[in-house]
Amino acid sequence: MKKYDVIVVGSGLGGLLCGAILSKEGYRVCLVEKNDKIGGALQTFVRDGVRFDVGVHYFGGFAPGQNLYQLFKYVGIHDKLNVSKLDENGFDRITFAGDQNEYPLSQGHNRFVQNLLPFFPDEKKALARYIDKLHEMCSNFPLYNLTYKRKKKLGAKFEELNAKEFIGTITSNPKLQMVLAATNPLYAGEPETTPFYLHALINNSYIESAWRCEGGGSQIATHLMKLIKQNQGIFYLNAAVEKFVVKNGMIESVVLENEQRLEADQFISNVHPATTMEMIDPGMIRKSYRKRIKSLQNTTSVFIVNAILKKEFLEFWNYNRYYYRQNDVWTCHRYSEENWPTGLVAFMSSKRGPDGFAEGITLMTYMNFSDVNKWSNTFNTVSRPSDRGKDYFEFKQQKGWKLIKAAEEIIPGLADNIVSFTTSSPLTFRDYLGTKDGSIYGVMKNCRNPLQTFISPRTKIPNLFLAGQNLDLHGILGVTISSILTCSEFMKSRSLIDKILYS
Repeated sequence: MKKYDVIVVGSGLGGLLCGAILSKEGYRVCLVEKNDKIGGALQTFVRDGVRFDVGVHYFGGFAPGQNLYQLFKYVGIHDKLNVSKLDENGFDRITFAGDQNEYPLSQGHNRFVQNLLPFFPDEKKALARYIDKLHEMCSNFPLYNLTYKRKKKLGAKFEELNAKEFIGTITSNPKLQMVLAATNPLYAGEPETTPFYLHALINNSYIESAWRCEGGGSQIATHLMKLIKQNQGIFYLNAAVEKFVVKNGMIESVVLENEQRLEADQFISNVHPATTMEMIDPGMIRKSYRKRIKSLQNTTSVFIVNAILKKEFLEFWNYNRYYYRQNDVWTCHRYSEENWPTGLVAFMSSKRGPDGFAEGITLMTYMNFSDVNKWSNTFNTVSRPSDRGKDYFEFKQQKGWKLIKAAEEIIPGLADNIVSFTTSSPLTFRDYLGTKDGSIYGVMKNCRNPLQTFISPRTKIPNLFLAGQNLDLHGILGVTISSILTCSEFMKSRSLIDKILYS
């Protein structure tokens, strides 16, 4: 039996990046993926010739010299991606029911302030202070800035504020508070517990620069896989891991669904930490650690419509639209059957050649797992398709049309100009992406108890490590930074950061 230096379980972005970094540094790497495709949320799919992204619709910090660009440059894919910059004067546009204004979130810190001032002429100081506080908070996260130490120690009072409360200290204008927090669906923020640092790190990266992948986010996964293979890395697809085998307090091997056993010296799990615990015999890891990991609350899930549009209906937008049917952006996941959806995000898929019309549109809104609990005992993947029955199909169709009708409030005539559409529910995210309860961003961070929700890449088993969105931060940039954190357990952190900076 061949033995690897490192086995990585799960080929989402975190697993692929760990595989790319470690194979680049000379480790013999094997990636094991339960599905027939790599990439997790990076995947794309095609319906009637129109390509849709599963989960990556845009990302930030990719201009030369910025953090994501430098990180991707180190692994060697920065110049291989087909990307385009979103509208600098409004990469995100925010609208509210009953309000005719369209509030732009712009790229560049000065432009961000200047383009919001016409809507809030008395809030110049508040907007400037908001940008200053983004800088201040971001400077406190070394890996975000590709450095070794914090530039400034923040005071305890500042650290204890959650995002909603902190924005309230910036301005007393309720509309501006909502505009600044309007990209809440990027982190599924909770009004009582979401830390300001989460808001700051994510929003700042998009304000620095915002991009979309032309042709879909799957190209990131494809290029990372090519790099790993060039470095003699091995992939096992359709290979679900059933168990981590522990011997003398260390992981010795993984056992696949087909009973094949793979051995390595070190192991990285890119699946949810709670799922990882389920793959280890109960007596092999401390009860208190297992209990803490399994008790962590996850972020909510979403419902998505991917719709193919009739020709020459909708001009392609080089931006995303956030629409709220209520004035509180923090409570959209607390809906009733009657008022769902309380808000939505609309992303363009692609455009038809030079004519500039959209081929398709993606609509996303919150949906709690309890809405699909009726079918929670059924599982559906490519390798194991399952028919959930007529009632599930009718549920998705009914919800799909309801979301489309809500989107018509900002896109008149949408329903009559859809050729066809597909949907994704929380069950889809649970089954295909392996997230607990269909959670889109994994473990929920809690400013009231930050130590409880902090997850180290190290586990209580010395040669088992964690990777992915459940550590520091989610999203393309967040998972990339978390992958550096995980790989720093194999290499000296300073050495790895130096290589990234001078690549």
